[in-house]
Amino acid sequence: MAKTGGSARAVPSPGLDAVDFALDRGSPVPLYYQLAQQLEAAIEHGVLAPGNLLGNEIDLSARLGLSRPTVRQAIQSLVDKGLLVRRRGVGTQVVHSQVKRPLELSSLYDDLEAAGQGPTTEVLRNERIAATADVAAALGLAEGAEVVVLERLRRTHGQPVAFLRNYLPAGLLALDTPRLESTGLYRMLRSAGITLHSARQTVGARSATPDEAARLDEKEGAALLTMQRTAYDDTGRPIEYGTHIYRASRYAFDFRLLVRP
Repeated sequence: MAKTGGSARAVPSPGLDAVDFALDRGSPVPLYYQLAQQLEAAIEHGVLAPGNLLGNEIDLSARLGLSRPTVRQAIQSLVDKGLLVRRRGVGTQVVHSQVKRPLELSSLYDDLEAAGQGPTTEVLRNERIAATADVAAALGLAEGAEVVVLERLRRTHGQPVAFLRNYLPAGLLALDTPRLESTGLYRMLRSAGITLHSARQTVGARSATPDEAARLDEKEGAALLTMQRTAYDDTGRPIEYGTHIYRASRYAFDFRLLVRP
């Protein structure tokens, strides 16, 4: 049901009939934004699933009692976020939900699995190399020391979401490719008896290079989120240094801020 201005209006759509809209016409919050937020929440919580159709703008306008420009603006905001797509002859369709990851010491694989995102991993590189100066500094090793480099492409619902590059001291643990493709790196560390304790992490953003765009199924120059992280065990030893990129259209970091006394 869609509630607008205190009245109820039926929404006879296979996906939308499960959404309980509550649009407050007396609120200072624009109606397009209210609609977009409620649609996004329905997608995020699985009420609207990938593949569900929302219908066209004319039908939505009539069913929700809103103007076409209002509906169009709401839909466009979610198209821009990568949550909806307009398909000729089909209408507006749910693509997927954006991954919102808390900024804490956890693995992307565990976070995606907990969110029901169906993560899969393709290992692109798993080999030993000599540590460059920046990698050696991050891991507390001498430059040229042997390290393992991993490069993995992480997907959700079959779509690429992140490219992960990690460096670990050689001999820390066995990193066989089949197991890396079936579970997360941090799970493997924990299984090997390594206790993750803390990390230093930097989050940024930049535009995708041609190679990165092709790998992540984005347009060249598309916005990417970046993260550099050095993780430490409970003895203070650096055990992993990662440089990761994420599709901004499908991924967000979730911050929790506290007021300092």
